[in-house]
Amino acid sequence: MKAAVIVFPGTNCEHDAVYALASVGVDAELVWHRETDLSGFAGVILPGGFAHGDYLRTGAIARFSPVMTEVERLAGAGVPVLGICNGFQVLCEAGLLPGVLLQNAGLRFICRPVHLLVTSTDSVLTRAARIGQVLEIPLNSFEGNYTADPITFAHMQETGRVALRYSNAAGEVTEKANPNGSLGNTAGITNRTGNVAGLMPHPERAIEDVLGSSDGRVLVESFALSMSLAHA
Repeated sequence: MKAAVIVFPGTNCEHDAVYALASVGVDAELVWHRETDLSGFAGVILPGGFAHGDYLRTGAIARFSPVMTEVERLAGAGVPVLGICNGFQVLCEAGLLPGVLLQNAGLRFICRPVHLLVTSTDSVLTRAARIGQVLEIPLNSFEGNYTADPITFAHMQETGRVALRYSNAAGEVTEKANPNGSLGNTAGITNRTGNVAGLMPHPERAIEDVLGSSDGRVLVESFALSMSLAHA
């Protein structure tokens, strides 16, 4: 059982993702964005970075990379797909996740730990977590302000597709705890079937206590568990 970690020109978190997966027992391979066959993989991660320099819009060019046709095929077949930060932006641009990531409120790059409240566990992102769990994970982005049209977002909330929300350390979802202006304090979402997910914070940078937090490990474990279940 192996995961593909997609590398676009400008990706810079691919080795972090491979290390995080290895720490939970998942073998991973770096796959260049020009690859057109991912049939040998049981899961796909689109890691963080600045794909194609974030020209036009974040993820707007990466969305047309040859590998994305395969990512879409696997997503449609129920294979676990996870986008982290820039990878989340690419999945939204590709239409695999609803909504869009805008510039942060205040137009400032954010680089600090944030708290996340787990609000749904029915996805590849949070399957091993528990509802109400509070995680401390680093956030590193300038365009992480999630938004969607009101009807779409209302349906997402009703169906449990908002998996993570920015909160304070006590798990309270407040305006003050929202670092970037995201609609409804949204930090991570899923598609309708739960096999495609994206989040702006970086769980792969919080898998060991020496990094300041190991809270991201449960999200990486969720992805690994989802690969096992899908592969069974």
